[in-house]
Amino acid sequence: MTKIPLLVIVGPTAVGKTALSLKLAEELKGEIISADSMQIYQGMDIGTAKPSPAEQARIPHHLIDVVPPTEAFNVQDWVMLAEEAIQDITLRGNTPIVSGGTGLYVNALIDGFLFPDTSADPELRRQLEQRGRENPSALHKELADVDPETAQRLHPNDIRRVVRALEVYYRTGEPISTLQKKASTTERPYELLYIGLTRDRAELYERINLRVDQMIDEGLIEEVRTLVERFLESADDPAKLTALQALGYKEIIWGLTGEKTMAEAVELLKRDTRRYAKRQLSWFKRDERIRWFNLSHTAEYDVIKTVTSLWQELFEGLR
Repeated sequence: MTKIPLLVIVGPTAVGKTALSLKLAEELKGEIISADSMQIYQGMDIGTAKPSPAEQARIPHHLIDVVPPTEAFNVQDWVMLAEEAIQDITLRGNTPIVSGGTGLYVNALIDGFLFPDTSADPELRRQLEQRGRENPSALHKELADVDPETAQRLHPNDIRRVVRALEVYYRTGEPISTLQKKASTTERPYELLYIGLTRDRAELYERINLRVDQMIDEGLIEEVRTLVERFLESADDPAKLTALQALGYKEIIWGLTGEKTMAEAVELLKRDTRRYAKRQLSWFKRDERIRWFNLSHTAEYDVIKTVTSLWQELFEGLR
């Protein structure tokens, strides 16, 4: 084969990626590579909705529990490990299935958008985020001075993406727009079957709310308390523990520290997760390569049947 066949499954949080990926892995003799930027951290299990020990025993999983929350880890680290996993899985005669909701990671893998360095700089990010909160227009102007193309397509209030673009520039010396153009001319070694999952908004939001309630029942508060006691309270610079600022952790920390009541923290977590799901959908909807399935209207069995057929066609076409 000239290219490696690769099945990629994306979609917003709580849409049902884990369940479908497991069943497809059973159908296709697959192994699952997690494309979740938080599941790589050890000890962050409930809040990241990691596959359960039983699910991981059922199907081999990769890129879960890679590093402790104190260790820096970025997109290029993930891509390097994902590429190694894809190669190993393929050499064993199995199907590599990349499944997750971190769009930046997925795009970096399949399109080759990588930063030239592997060093994360939490302090730089913290300073940029602080300046963005204080004066978003000034931060946007700073981006416009070094990367006018990216600044033109980003709203000044889109602080998260403005910060990321500046972080890339200051770490690499090149605008993110330039790196993206370079990536677009670099051929990747994969032949994709790119699947997207969605649901009607009301159903998805209800699933998110139920998932948060389930996380609380399963012990999310205790998980966060343990992480705080183990890492945050003893850290020389707590701001560098970006893992504990993740969705599902920072909100519960607010409850533990009294900044919010725990009931308020849980409601904020539900709200923030719904907003995150909306951003995920916006990210993935821009990619015309994705074949979408709405699980509110299409039975999981039919999705599996269709994807299995498409995979066989792709695989045979590469022979």
